[in-house]
Amino acid sequence: MLAALGHRSRRTWLTALALSVTLGCATPRVAQPTPDPPASDLLNAVLWMQRSVEFKASALTAFALARIRLDQALADPSWTGAPKEQKGAYQALPPAVILDVDETILDNSGYQAWMALRGTSFDPKTWNAYVNTVTSLAVPGALEFARYADQKGVKVFYLSNRTAEEEPATRKNLEKLGFPMGGGVDTMLMTSKQPDWGSAKGTRRAFVAKHYRVLLNVGDNLGDFVDEYRGTEAERLKILEEHRDRWGREWIVIANPAYGSFESAPFGHDFKLSDGERRRLKRAVLDAWPGP
Repeated sequence: MLAALGHRSRRTWLTALALSVTLGCATPRVAQPTPDPPASDLLNAVLWMQRSVEFKASALTAFALARIRLDQALADPSWTGAPKEQKGAYQALPPAVILDVDETILDNSGYQAWMALRGTSFDPKTWNAYVNTVTSLAVPGALEFARYADQKGVKVFYLSNRTAEEEPATRKNLEKLGFPMGGGVDTMLMTSKQPDWGSAKGTRRAFVAKHYRVLLNVGDNLGDFVDEYRGTEAERLKILEEHRDRWGREWIVIANPAYGSFESAPFGHDFKLSDGERRRLKRAVLDAWPGP
């Protein structure tokens, strides 16, 4: 048959034959199902912090209240936001406010989102890498409040458990966003910057209170207000009640559902436990409806 065909016809016939064989032998491709993303305890918390108008509204509400309380404190010489650390005739001292940094004035939800999407947990090395990107955003209302205090002649101190080594990047981040930096006063009080400045902030609050009348303390974690924040849930609740009159007055809390001592209290703040064991202990403390 091939002999009876011309050269061009033979070539066309062979090409068509090869194509038909190829198509006949091809295995149909079956679409593979998309795997489920890894489970993360952070997902809803980070989603709320990044995407909800409710988070923005709650932060704006807290800092609006802080402005009102600041003006009241300036008019009342006996007012102090550091009741344990403020000593002596503090009424004549110049005014100051103490602000925590992470999740109080700086929004680090980008790092939390990275952990949620990667299915990983906090690590000092990756956290340090994030800090050095200088990309944290301002929590809604924080910048406006800090500037308001500064314009009123109130010194703004930043008490952060970021390390002294992370201070340059933190300072750069705050300056980039426009936070007041204290002029000739070092207002960046990082952990380990002095020998007795550990993760508990009492010694740093005392450092400020020695030279200033602390009007307000603003933070997102119980440890931003008292040093006894790593107790049991019952002990933490007792501290809350002991200071009931201070919340919303001298002490302003910014909502942070992503991390903090609230999360570690159910598992005794023991971070050596596995993720599964921590989750089991957190589930065990929930007050659940028994069901129908």
